[in-house]
Amino acid sequence: MPHSDLGLLHELRALSILLEERNVTRAAGLFHLSQSSMSRTLQRLRALFGDELLVRSGGDYELTPRAREMQRELALLLPRLESLVAGRGFDPSTATGIVRVIGTDYTTSTLGPHLLPRLLLVAPELEVRIEPRDEDSYADLERGRADIALSVLRPATRLRWERLFTDDVVCVVDRDHPVRDRFSLADYVVARHVVVTLLHQEQPMIERWLQTLGHSRRAAVRVPHFSSAFDVLPGTALVATVPRRLAELRAATDPRTRLVEAPEGFDAFPYGMIWHARLESDPMHSWLRDTIRAAAKELTG
Repeated sequence: MPHSDLGLLHELRALSILLEERNVTRAAGLFHLSQSSMSRTLQRLRALFGDELLVRSGGDYELTPRAREMQRELALLLPRLESLVAGRGFDPSTATGIVRVIGTDYTTSTLGPHLLPRLLLVAPELEVRIEPRDEDSYADLERGRADIALSVLRPATRLRWERLFTDDVVCVVDRDHPVRDRFSLADYVVARHVVVTLLHQEQPMIERWLQTLGHSRRAAVRVPHFSSAFDVLPGTALVATVPRRLAELRAATDPRTRLVEAPEGFDAFPYGMIWHARLESDPMHSWLRDTIRAAAKELTG
């Protein structure tokens, strides 16, 4: 790496410490610089990024909004840049930093018990953040703000996608709900529903399927998580439509609800992982994908 790039990496390390300590004197001591040298470093960083970064508040400093965003980015990027400079492969046993996974509570409930113990056992110093999916999630992958997404929604953008397993949907209702074995399409359409707002205040897969048939469903309650949908159902005539793997896990521990088959025609769906092509050969990311694959294989037996 050119000397100028090494110098920038040195400055970014200093910035990371400054943002963490919010105190020039403490940061200088940790970085083995004099206070005046660290103050000059801060001035160079302010000029480089066109932002104050740290604003004095009493004896310490407060982070600007951009500095808070940069602190999150540096936690992810610095360990990889340092490995690249050192010419090392990825060693999960000594790896530090943050792995950002975009997912839902479906991810944590179904794949999580097979994935998280593997990650934390092999890479005990990594922090794993499972962050909710939203309209910007795939843009976050493209910009390097997230490592990988786990989702039923295959991206239209030029991102890599790989199927991990398949699932289908089932309806969950109160145990005394009058529909017994399967909803007819007519009964399903006239029922009132608990909608899990995965994207744009909807469950896109369910809404799209109904739209192809010229129907829509009536929302009574909208909740942000699948787990919340289960909690709404007892004592009501509402219907929640959720992935079967999660529904079966919940039904085994919650006698207040039961499962009813969804109307005929709901197809099984692939659940996959999504990442940016630039990470295809990244040692850390290759390890992460392999670990996710192993967890999915264990889940599906």
